[in-house]
Amino acid sequence: MKALNCCVHIVCHRSLTERLVDRLLEHPEWAHGFTMTQVEGASQGEKLPSMMEQVRGRSQRVQIVAVMNLDDAHALIVMLKEKEASPHITYWITPVLEFGRFREEQV
Repeated sequence: MKALNCCVHIVCHRSLTERLVDRLLEHPEWAHGFTMTQVEGASQGEKLPSMMEQVRGRSQRVQIVAVMNLDDAHALIVMLKEKEASPHITYWITPVLEFGRFREEQV
C-alpha cells in the first residue's frame, strides 16, 4: 500500500459538489475515501452567484478533504484542472505526519 502522506483540501461552490464527487469516485485508486463539510467563503473580487450570497457577502461552499499519497494527489489535481477548470474551485495540499484508525476493522 502506498504511503498516505498528504491531505488534499478542495473547496468549491456548492453547485459544483456533485461533479467533483463523481470525479473522485471515478478514481478510487487515488482517493480511497474523503470527507465533505459545508463551509462559507469570502474573497476580494469574487462574483457571488446568488442574490442571497450577494446580500450576505459570502458564498456557500463545500470542502472536500482526502488523506492520500502525494503522487496520487498530484495526479488528481492535474485531472481536475483539465476536466473541471473553474475559478470557483480552490485546493491546497498539506503534509500528513501520521494517519491511522484507533482500531482496525474485523473481517
